[in-house]
Amino acid sequence: MSASFEERHAIQEHSTMTSTTRQAFRTIRVAAVQAESIFLDLDATTQLACKLIEEAGRNGADLIAFPEAFIPTFPNWYETLGESPLVRDLDKRLFLTSVEVPGEHIQAIADSCARASINAVVGINERMNATTGTMHNTQVHITRDGVIAGKHQKYVPTSGERQVHTPGKTGYVNSFKTDFGVVSGLICGENSNPLGQYAAATTYPVVHVASWPFYFAPYFPMHHAIHTASAGLAYSLKCFAVNAVARISEAYIDTVGVREEDRNFLLEQRALKKGALILDPLGRKIVDGDGSDDDLLFADLDLGDVIIPKLIIDTAGHYNRPELFAELFK
Repeated sequence: MSASFEERHAIQEHSTMTSTTRQAFRTIRVAAVQAESIFLDLDATTQLACKLIEEAGRNGADLIAFPEAFIPTFPNWYETLGESPLVRDLDKRLFLTSVEVPGEHIQAIADSCARASINAVVGINERMNATTGTMHNTQVHITRDGVIAGKHQKYVPTSGERQVHTPGKTGYVNSFKTDFGVVSGLICGENSNPLGQYAAATTYPVVHVASWPFYFAPYFPMHHAIHTASAGLAYSLKCFAVNAVARISEAYIDTVGVREEDRNFLLEQRALKKGALILDPLGRKIVDGDGSDDDLLFADLDLGDVIIPKLIIDTAGHYNRPELFAELFK
């Protein structure tokens, strides 16, 4: 006989408590990437990622967070151009320069994490090994000893991503254990997905990584969405939220900005220098990278700050009744 919903929830809760050592809520340093990818260049962007990892490590960071599909570039051309021969050629180039897991490029990044003694959440455009077309929008979880602990593939591609990405196959899991506690992660629009948030909540993260691209379509203000979604997420999960945000490269603008109005919009967005954003467990800004030329945004986080908010509202524990909502999913 299969276990009831209540029994499964109790088993998961017991597993969470017994599979970890007693947690020390210390102060950690995090680094959010707000750099440009090197447009559709797998080797060069991998090298850049390794450089940023090692720079963050030298600055004492315990965790580095990367933007959405940072390696080799987020395929945002569908927001700008629609479907065309140029766009299909960009899709092909994207596939040819995407990351395989396992593979030499992600291993090079893991090795950099080991050298820098830093945990990482790395946004990649992932192509499935030994395939000729299937791609995922993926966050790779790497520990400070260089172990690839797992990955989260975006549950459902958003908008134009559906032209190149297939729905994720990694299940609901979106977190991994580090030496300072659990880190969860979601990609772009998923950060406002209540079920994705609940999946994270069940693992009790102390830090959440939200990975974002470099722009949305002109009619939708991306950085308003970033602040709104991640502030709500931090408040709901009662953890710190680290928003990693890419910036637009000149090479991207030269390739995608075919029409004058598109080029002008992309140049305007690049000039704004909108950056990364780190929030506390109540959703308040700690640091904001807007206007900064730095590739990394740092913040020191006292993990003890998650305790009182979580004692008041624990959506994975005393402040929820999951058995009441189970009927919705039958």
